[in-house]
Amino acid sequence: MTDVPGRGGWSDGLRLAVGTLTVIPSGPVEVSPASARAAMLLAPAATLPLAVAAGGATATPSLGVPPSIAAVLVLVVLAVGSRALHLDGLADTVDALGGGWTRERALTILRSGDVGPMGVVALVLVLLLQAAALTELAGAGWRAAAPVAAAVALSRVACALACRAGTEPAPGSRMAAAFVGTVPPTLAALPLAAGAVALGAAGLLLTTPVRALVVAVVAGAGVVVVVGVLRALAARRLGGVGGDAIGASVELALAAVLVTLATGWR
Repeated sequence: MTDVPGRGGWSDGLRLAVGTLTVIPSGPVEVSPASARAAMLLAPAATLPLAVAAGGATATPSLGVPPSIAAVLVLVVLAVGSRALHLDGLADTVDALGGGWTRERALTILRSGDVGPMGVVALVLVLLLQAAALTELAGAGWRAAAPVAAAVALSRVACALACRAGTEPAPGSRMAAAFVGTVPPTLAALPLAAGAVALGAAGLLLTTPVRALVVAVVAGAGVVVVVGVLRALAARRLGGVGGDAIGASVELALAAVLVTLATGWR
């Protein structure tokens, strides 16, 4: 039987997710396997305020703001609202995966906290990809608000997928030790399905029902593939998934969803 968190686990998990993934204060929470599991499953719900704010920024072209500036505003909202946690994880993970010839060297790079050239390039390229997709979407004005909000929420499903059962935590990572391996695959599929349905429903504001359905399915599949590849690389090169890899998976998943949405809505 799947181990589902109890009532206390869900409430503690939501507060834990809010405090970990956003700048919104949530108070002290005891981290247990149940609350950690619930936190990763509830990551999309915990970040809904950021998703709504991002959607609002996307709609500003309806008020006369150029789409390119609206796209940058969305990225500012997400970076500030998450304390740039996921962007930091992306840079550190790419540096470790690309700069370490041995596992020991890769882990040393990961723990150093310094951003190297590979991390900088990864940040620039991923942010450019996200900005380009958001610029295309912002051209639709207010109609793009709900789809972008849904895309942000769907990208946070990466947290549960990166922490699914059977995944080893990276050595020395306290966050990984608490979260990684806690989410049964059957439970991880629930927020993924819910996020894809929400994206498909929101996509009706931009395109036809059939195209919206296809975009939602492809976007959901893209999140699974991106997280799966990163999880496999981290396991092979680093010995497991760490907190930085979870953050990197969120940023890469967001890029995948936004690009799919931007290219498929016409």
